[in-house]
Amino acid sequence: MIFTPESLYNHAQYIKDKYDDDPAYIVNYLSELLKNNMPENSSDAFIEKTRKIIIDYTNNPEVSDSGQSSSKSMDLEDALEKASREIKFRREIEEYYLPKQLVNAIMELGHIPEKSVETNIGIAFIDLVDYSYISKFLSPMENQSVLNGLFSAFNWILKNHSGYLNKIEGDSMMFHFGGLTDPVIRNMDEKEGQVYIAKELFHTCVEMQRVCFLFNQADDSFLEGEVSEETAAAIQRAFDIISNLRNSFELSYSMNALFQIRIRIGANIGDVTLGNFGPDGAKQWDVIGLPVIEAKRMESTAPIGGLRISKKYYDLLKENGVVDAYYNQFKQDAQIQMGYFKDISLDELFSYKKVMLKDKKNAVFESFSVQVNPALPEALSAQVRIFLTKGITGIDRIIELLEYYRGNKFVISAIESVFIQKGLHIRKEEILKTMYPEKYQIFLEKLELDEENVKKFIRETYSLFDLFCKLGSYQDRINAIPNNDFDASGFLNYSQYFDNSQKTILDFLMRRSFRFFIEHIFMICFILHFSFMSGQVYMNTYLKMNLMKILKK
Repeated sequence: MIFTPESLYNHAQYIKDKYDDDPAYIVNYLSELLKNNMPENSSDAFIEKTRKIIIDYTNNPEVSDSGQSSSKSMDLEDALEKASREIKFRREIEEYYLPKQLVNAIMELGHIPEKSVETNIGIAFIDLVDYSYISKFLSPMENQSVLNGLFSAFNWILKNHSGYLNKIEGDSMMFHFGGLTDPVIRNMDEKEGQVYIAKELFHTCVEMQRVCFLFNQADDSFLEGEVSEETAAAIQRAFDIISNLRNSFELSYSMNALFQIRIRIGANIGDVTLGNFGPDGAKQWDVIGLPVIEAKRMESTAPIGGLRISKKYYDLLKENGVVDAYYNQFKQDAQIQMGYFKDISLDELFSYKKVMLKDKKNAVFESFSVQVNPALPEALSAQVRIFLTKGITGIDRIIELLEYYRGNKFVISAIESVFIQKGLHIRKEEILKTMYPEKYQIFLEKLELDEENVKKFIRETYSLFDLFCKLGSYQDRINAIPNNDFDASGFLNYSQYFDNSQKTILDFLMRRSFRFFIEHIFMICFILHFSFMSGQVYMNTYLKMNLMKILKK
């Protein structure tokens, strides 16, 4: 059991109060406690207070005069055995549940850091995307084993980079660099430490995405160097489950596409409060502050299979050469594979975007999304090939992929290539005609009212990604519509009140009708979900009924 002198004394008080009617047990328990936890020659004030408790109870007549404890007390041998057993069990409990990295850091510090500190750290959040869908293929125990294996793999990477696993909540994980638990930065000045944290956080996030890709294949090639038996066993149990799914004759073909664990990561860096949070008996070593909140928001809008970072964090990486070095390595890897990413630009690899959060009163955050897997377009197009053989279930997954990646021209181009190879044609002319009827009419007139030539021209001129970009401009127009909220400046008279109310209602109806029009366009282009003021509309059933009108063979 790991005690500080003060905590040992507090525990001694607890034992004294609980077993006050059994002095022999108190004497022997506390003697064993000191023997197992403190140096024999310790002169600490709290240790002296603990020794005084032992002396006081040793002098108790029930102990010193009788040679044996009272009828309520156990004899000396039983007391020693019970005390030793309890201490050993307490140690096992704490070693099992307490973060060893935190305990070691506090031991090295020499005392419990009771006061919180303000410090600069790097924070990241990981979230498993659509894990509820994947979990349908597994039993509850198998789900637990897969998640334990995945988080064990992530924690192994984290330890290699000296990061700290702050918490796991369901299928989400938070970790950070810097502070008490990061031994590397202790001898660095503030600037040097900030640069170190920024680099390690970024490379760890990238590595975790790539390990997730290998994890799906039950490939442990990422495990290099020393791995604890517990970590190796947890990962192997998960791999056994994944391998059984993939090697099943009935399921293997489908599992390669349907069972894909995908994550998104958000990261940020900044000044936070680090320390103890929570009531007595439930203290947690944690971190709070705006950079933590922003990191979580980066995660919630991060690309699947990639990461999103704040502009402040990007600027720090750019200033210290990390951005350019990562771009050069990523592009080189893509060129070796001759993949879709081989011609990616730096601005496409680190894509700037202002993220607006409607649930936060349209708060805007400047951020950069980062691609991680140089073979992502090829991997997703391979999944699409399999999905096309899986009926409605497969089509649903394709639609989800198109929705997730509609802003990624490389992925959308790879998926469109599969459509072309399979003889599936998107009715681009119908989409363009719906969005831009005047432009369609111009094309029709220039091509002598020959609709077949117009169809051919549009299909050759506009890629699927081009159409998604145009749909995005419609979405931007919706977001730009101002809210004419009710004037809450004060009640003047009934006429003013009803005029304002009527204006608010009419504005709502106008916005809603425009959104219904845009919903129709998005539906045609495979996007299932579209939010507007009256709520979330789900068009899955309509899409299933009209799929052959969108794709024709």
